[in-house]
Amino acid sequence: SSASINDINLQALSLTEGIRDAPVCIIVLGMAGSGKTTFTRSLIQHAQTQFNPYVVNLDPACREVPYVAHIDIRDTVNYKEVMKQYQLGPNGGIVTALNMFTTKMPKFAELVRRAGERGHKWCIIDTPGQIEVFTWSASGNIITEGLATMFPTIVVYVMDVVRSVCPTTFMSNMLYACSILYKTRLPFLVALNKIDLKECSFVQEWMTDFETFQDALEKEQSYVNNLTRTMSLTLDTFYENLITCGVSAKTGVGFAKLLTHVLECVAEYERDYKPVYEKMRLERLAQQAANPDPAAHIEAAGAVVPLGLDLSVRSGNGSVDSLSYLMHSYIPQDSVSNAENSVFLMAPSLVPQQHVVEEDMETDIKGDLEEQNFQSFVQNHMTVQQSKREKQQ
Repeated sequence: SSASINDINLQALSLTEGIRDAPVCIIVLGMAGSGKTTFTRSLIQHAQTQFNPYVVNLDPACREVPYVAHIDIRDTVNYKEVMKQYQLGPNGGIVTALNMFTTKMPKFAELVRRAGERGHKWCIIDTPGQIEVFTWSASGNIITEGLATMFPTIVVYVMDVVRSVCPTTFMSNMLYACSILYKTRLPFLVALNKIDLKECSFVQEWMTDFETFQDALEKEQSYVNNLTRTMSLTLDTFYENLITCGVSAKTGVGFAKLLTHVLECVAEYERDYKPVYEKMRLERLAQQAANPDPAAHIEAAGAVVPLGLDLSVRSGNGSVDSLSYLMHSYIPQDSVSNAENSVFLMAPSLVPQQHVVEEDMETDIKGDLEEQNFQSFVQNHMTVQQSKREKQQ
């Protein structure tokens, strides 16, 4: 019998087959508000004709995205439900949603692999606005390393030029970029975004001319000047080989040059990084051969904590759509079998649209009630103050 989609594992994809030529995975990172999502939209538009990008959205908290995503984490994990069930805040909800998505990493990798076979030369991945959620979490590490051991993978760091006018903010951005470069161990491209509002020549000058940056720093009255000055000397080696490109995600200026730099980064991956990940692949293969079933050696200790979530997608009439139906667009008919409801991946075009009107109504009612309470509080306060004034008179 043919294998089910649930039987797909990383060993079959990365360890035995090695690194494939396509698609090239482009992971878009950047500080909150730097314009990652708009940048992703423009990158998709400019790469559409030549590279036919396969698009992935990994931000579970965004309401809408200005592009059509082939894989959307919001179709897989209900972010608000995660926050409610686990009693989490916004950032904790994003981390948990990303962790849940990562449990299906083998299936995600298989969909990307099949996209490459269908002619998608690039896979563009938009990440959460909270950059630390992806860069410093286990799930972000699994996704990054998992893709890099199967496909050519690069990182594009989107930097807000307007905010970087301040030397200390610029240095904070550079420190974050440097830490991501050494953590991901992948080709790194810095996209200096929003050049329609502020030209990026001053940023590139600060990177190449230490004295110019020192002059700008002297004009800022800040307690962290000495620290920033020391950091700029430390990052001098980091600047030497750093590829930068000024772009405007809003107007599309600079994206033709950016595509050229992306191809340079892909060549860099093939030349310098691929041997490293091939070595990691062989080490993991040897480790799996030595320990074929590590799960069998794990002692059952403590109590099992249930997820408490029904993450399957329901259609408009309330019925649960089967996994086999949703996977038909990706997996051939003969390789799909029925499976239990679980976290799964699917294209937005296949998602049964569900409008949560009740939740919106509940939110409106709460908002009206809060407004009434606030107005009542203000009125009572004014009445008390008026009474005090009358007594004083």
